[in-house]
Amino acid sequence: MNTDNQSGQRTQVRCVFRKRAIAPLFVAAALACGAGAARAQGAAGYPSKAIRIVVPYPAGGPADTTARTISPRMTKALGQQLVIDNRPGASTIIGTEIVAKSPPDGHTLLLVTSTISINPSVFKKLPYEVQRDLVPVTMVIASPFALLAHPALPVRTTADLIKLVKARPGQLMYPSSGVGSANHLAVVLFSRMAGIETTHVPYKGTAQGITDLVAGQVQFSLHNPLTSLPLVNAGKLRLLATTGSKRLTMISNVPTISESVPGYEAGNWHALFAPGGTPKEILARLHVEVSRALSAAEVRSKLVGGGADPVGSSPEEFEAYFRSELAKWTQTVKTAGITPE
Repeated sequence: MNTDNQSGQRTQVRCVFRKRAIAPLFVAAALACGAGAARAQGAAGYPSKAIRIVVPYPAGGPADTTARTISPRMTKALGQQLVIDNRPGASTIIGTEIVAKSPPDGHTLLLVTSTISINPSVFKKLPYEVQRDLVPVTMVIASPFALLAHPALPVRTTADLIKLVKARPGQLMYPSSGVGSANHLAVVLFSRMAGIETTHVPYKGTAQGITDLVAGQVQFSLHNPLTSLPLVNAGKLRLLATTGSKRLTMISNVPTISESVPGYEAGNWHALFAPGGTPKEILARLHVEVSRALSAAEVRSKLVGGGADPVGSSPEEFEAYFRSELAKWTQTVKTAGITPE
């Protein structure tokens, strides 16, 4: 009798422990299902209010123009107003931080340039961790640089320039908009891959650098193709190549540097990011609407005419590309001997 009672008690105790062990699993599963349902419901009802696109540059600049070019069609498709919020300053860090610390619900986005892939290498400490606090949505446009030379320089191609620099190591100078800027690092990458030695002359912006190139104070440069074409057409500069992975549509007769230096690619792409943790369903919806906007004839025409090519890569494609960009510029910054600020 006592044995049976003890056995029953032991059985009862075992059952209690099993229930206690299993209960958290059911709770966790229920919470996971509930969270999944909430995400699905949130994505299905997205967007529920106006969408703010933070542009970490002044109004009227290239990134601002890109945002304002695609936003009308996206507003119509999404049924909510897209509001452009210009937050310039600190090499895009101010605007980027705003988005990095926003709720991951797809109602606050970041439209930024390739600077976002360079900053982690040139700044010792950022107020966000770019791969944790932000998630790539899509590359909107590819906007390569133009490789320019002063007309007095006896070169007409990238190969000519490389040959001349090798004959005169360290003597040919190029301007940039500052140490660690996109056009500075693009030349550093070019020099490393071509095996040449060039001399950097940093300026506080692009205007003085291009003025000195026209005057012959510096010999070659990487610059915006759209703003440099009038100088090329006037015979004040010579256009040798562009820096993208493929030829730029607006000047498709001009070769790329990669046709002489295989694998070389640089440029000032514009891309859309969302706060880290934004549901994949929302990212997918945003990608679809950006792609649709880019396929519209008037949008495409304006972007191509502005010296860019529409892209619209998927979140997965752009994430892989973005990681490769981070790695590339980290190595390039080390090559340049730049000490993070």
